[in-house]
Amino acid sequence: MTFIDKSISTIAQIVKTNYVQWETAEKNGLFQKLDPRLKTLFLLFCVVLISAKKGLDAELVMSGFLFVLVMFSRLNLIRAYKRILFFGFFFGFLIALPAAFNVITPGEVIFRIATISQPHHFWIYTIPAEIGLTAEGCYGVAMLSLRVVNSVSIVLLVLDTTHFFDFIRSLRILRIPDSFLMILMLTYKYAFILSRTIEDMYLAMKSRLVGSIRSSEIREIVSGRIFYVFKLSRMRYEETYKAMQARGFTGEVSLHTGRGFTGLDTAAGIILAGVLIIISIL
Repeated sequence: MTFIDKSISTIAQIVKTNYVQWETAEKNGLFQKLDPRLKTLFLLFCVVLISAKKGLDAELVMSGFLFVLVMFSRLNLIRAYKRILFFGFFFGFLIALPAAFNVITPGEVIFRIATISQPHHFWIYTIPAEIGLTAEGCYGVAMLSLRVVNSVSIVLLVLDTTHFFDFIRSLRILRIPDSFLMILMLTYKYAFILSRTIEDMYLAMKSRLVGSIRSSEIREIVSGRIFYVFKLSRMRYEETYKAMQARGFTGEVSLHTGRGFTGLDTAAGIILAGVLIIISIL
């Protein structure tokens, strides 16, 4: 596959992921039934609590609690935790792994890796004679990994159980201007429209070619179409704005707040708040 074929495949995968998100948000699960504003507040408090706690027991309890919420929300556990563990491994464990050695984090060596004749000093760093993993370093790595896993878990839980536009509207509780939220929603929708337009242009061009074509020639063709894509993007923007004006848009944006809180939202809010309070005192 040429690089542009791979790019088109990636775009298709992004569109498919977006479709799956809309599909999971329609399921009859626990979080799907809750008000988006409640889920947004829960997301904010969870992220703050995950970052503030400094004990492994609290982070482990939070991981178990989020696992139960994912399960009761009827999400695909394998698919969900494949993404969660991926981000946790690469952005938590691997990044923090060097801190587990006594070269970076001094402390009690619990597993010896290597031994040299004598310590070496380099600038502000000291390489001890005995190099190994320390208890303090391993604790720090475990804490960072759990924080990343828990943060990704709560974010994916809220996003997979909430329609994107409902989630954006729920940000009004943070006093974000409606005009800014409207720009986010239009940008989100326009990104997929433009991606589909680029894909159609490339497939139309490829259907007129006979045989294979080298990557260098593909790059020349693409470079010649960049200005056209920019021009087409500008034209679509102008057409969208004129269509909004034709439907009465005057520059003032007022987003619909949606339904009010129900008894289920109130009960779920009390239970979620109670669990977070318990975790905070661990």
